[in-house]
Amino acid sequence: MMTHEEKINHIIQQLQNRHSTEPVSFRKKAVSHEVPRLNDRRYSDEKIDLSALKEILHIDKEKQICIAEPGITFDDLVKATLTYGLVPAIVPELKTITIGGAVAGCSLESMSFKYGGFHDTCLEYEVITAKGEVLVCTPDNENNLLFQMVHGTFGTLGILSKLTFRLIPAKPFVKITYRKFHDPESYLSAIWQHYVDQDVDFMDGIIHSPESWVLSLGHFTDKASYTHRYDWMRIYYQSTGRRTEDYLRTKDYFFRYDRGVTNVTPKSFLGRLFLGRFMTSARTLMLVKKFRRWIPPEMIPVTVDVFIPFSKVSLFMDWYRREMDHFPLWCVPYKMVRRYEWISGNFLDRVKDELFLDLAIYGMKKKGDKNVYRILEEKLMDTGGIKTLISGNYYTESEFWKIWNKDNYDHIKRRTDPENIFRDLYTKTCRAAMGERV
Repeated sequence: MMTHEEKINHIIQQLQNRHSTEPVSFRKKAVSHEVPRLNDRRYSDEKIDLSALKEILHIDKEKQICIAEPGITFDDLVKATLTYGLVPAIVPELKTITIGGAVAGCSLESMSFKYGGFHDTCLEYEVITAKGEVLVCTPDNENNLLFQMVHGTFGTLGILSKLTFRLIPAKPFVKITYRKFHDPESYLSAIWQHYVDQDVDFMDGIIHSPESWVLSLGHFTDKASYTHRYDWMRIYYQSTGRRTEDYLRTKDYFFRYDRGVTNVTPKSFLGRLFLGRFMTSARTLMLVKKFRRWIPPEMIPVTVDVFIPFSKVSLFMDWYRREMDHFPLWCVPYKMVRRYEWISGNFLDRVKDELFLDLAIYGMKKKGDKNVYRILEEKLMDTGGIKTLISGNYYTESEFWKIWNKDNYDHIKRRTDPENIFRDLYTKTCRAAMGERV
């Protein structure tokens, strides 16, 4: 097994031994959790192999911090930290999401109403530039802007090679209470009250229909009178509409959506009976990648997270019901813990909300020539919302840089990737992802 330093040297050698001037992409151990884009140029790029970066380097129980390489999955990370009675403050919903991917794509989950995204819990990064320089980045050293700009920029500013992040105390079980509502006003009022009071450990929800709004409130607990798992026949999002409470082991709580959030596959009873044990989200994504040449584009469902300023959620939902009318939706309250340096200052000036509601539109079938992603982009630009870049993106370049901070981005790009071998953020997520040769 190579030491961390040997792994870094191997990556630097790959960067320095390149003869081509074409863009590169990264080869990693875990499957990518971006939505499959069948013509993505990255499939044919030259690869920089990062697959060895998958170890936990240190867990400090007293300081409640962890140091790890970016390829460690949250499944393996939670197993390790729980032995110390600790867990990451933010654990994304799928087992094979990696901590590096969580930073690059700004992952969140049901403690995000307290802590923001996983990136907001990070204390230090080690970043390898395109020229092979190794930089240590913290919020208050000479690389502080790079530290902030790594978030949400999908590996286009450098290779994240080591992370230091906070852990929090955990208990063996999670008790969940399901509160049921029939209108958005009372639902949003309840979310706001729990956000203000900070009286629960976890908060997310499922909007089953315009008349059925479920808020899932969780607490760590030492004891449980029973426990459920949602890794075969049971489907978690459906249970939120039927049950009033539930108990899960802490690890099972974190990955209760691993078979799919509201887009569970397979869906039928027989399909789940025979295949449900094996068809995780990671296996589904691996199969799509392997057989992408033969998959019609219309078979890939719409999958996107939209972040709506909390004060605009009711208006957005009125529009959404008229224009989209797709349910169920997963919703996650998200605290913006700072004015993010990677978002345009002008954009942030328009939005006064600290709390956002992430609405996850997963599994929507495409309808004819209707470009749902573009319709959402236009509505979000009008609303002051923002969407993740993990799926279809149709912004013009001008529109894009009205949302993301071009001045900060270009400043760091000149330092870490002056020849643009990692592509710039707009090119990577909006052009190359759609099949353009750039």
